[in-house]
Amino acid sequence: MQSSEFAGGPGRILAEAQESRAIHSCKYKTGRTLGQGSYAVVKEAVHIETGRKYAAKIINKRLMSGRERMVRNEVQVLKRVSQGHANILTMVDYFETANNLYLVTSIAHGGELFDHVLSKGSYYESDAVRILRQILSGMAYLHANGIVHRDLKPENILFRTADSDADVLIADFGMSQIIDDEKLHMLKTMCGTPGYMAPEMVKKTGHGKPVDIWGLGIIAYFLLSGYLPFDRDSPAEEMEAILAGDVVFDPEEHWAEISADAKDFIVRCLMADPAARLTVDECAAHAFISGASGAAAGDETDLLPGMRTNYNARRSHHSQLETRLLTRLTDGAIMDGRFTYSPEADKSPLLPLDAALEGAGR
Repeated sequence: MQSSEFAGGPGRILAEAQESRAIHSCKYKTGRTLGQGSYAVVKEAVHIETGRKYAAKIINKRLMSGRERMVRNEVQVLKRVSQGHANILTMVDYFETANNLYLVTSIAHGGELFDHVLSKGSYYESDAVRILRQILSGMAYLHANGIVHRDLKPENILFRTADSDADVLIADFGMSQIIDDEKLHMLKTMCGTPGYMAPEMVKKTGHGKPVDIWGLGIIAYFLLSGYLPFDRDSPAEEMEAILAGDVVFDPEEHWAEISADAKDFIVRCLMADPAARLTVDECAAHAFISGASGAAAGDETDLLPGMRTNYNARRSHHSQLETRLLTRLTDGAIMDGRFTYSPEADKSPLLPLDAALEGAGR
């Protein structure tokens, strides 16, 4: 099946696939692996006729059994928001072959959030604000279209190019949900990633758009420190901190260089009570984001050295905690669809998508 190139759009392609259940030959070839999940792989893809590069999320039909709703949700969300906002990943094609489903999107050449930050020669609080403004703008667009992302985290924030001022892209809508009227539809399914989930998601008391504000608060903390706000010495302590919204600004010497407005913004995004959190509009109006009381650019401290130190010191510790947290969460939690960036470039020659997967034994 040939890429739509927006002619008729992904909605037309999805409708045709659902109505006719026709199986099409693949018109893309794969390059390096961009990410890996439990039932899908994300690869760089080249459209054979045009030579244009995209990212292809290749979903194994056999392995996706029981997760069809998640895939359907992701497609429905991307249909609703694709091409509508500069900070939202765009879907350009959706089709199926005998073995797989393919979700083809624009490609983010700039990589994940923290890799992009670490590639800089210097990094200031104002740089974090610029990134957060774009995330917030994309989030406001999602919420205005009745969509809750539900898995906002640093790994799901990408950059369109490697340029220092590249556009931010919100990605991975596998956990997203359309809720056109929150008063009538409060979500109660536990989903997301351990260590990032808002308290109401963990407790399954019902959640909505405020969970994305929680995610924004975690990203803001991470952008200013290089680690997560609820890192603790044990899974139990981490979960207790999440449920209480217990944000600790440590080490003190690093956070002493961060403005009071930044810390206030983070605390107000990470309130345990979702009703007490900032709204999207309140986030945009906050002094930290609006720059109403920000320091002059020449007076800012380069945060990158401290962030590198913090990140390296806590990376292994947090990874171990997340693994243990995952095993302790309630049965039935939806954790699939999380893609971890693979730094090892796949140098193999271009192959048709199905051939590449069969060669990998998928």
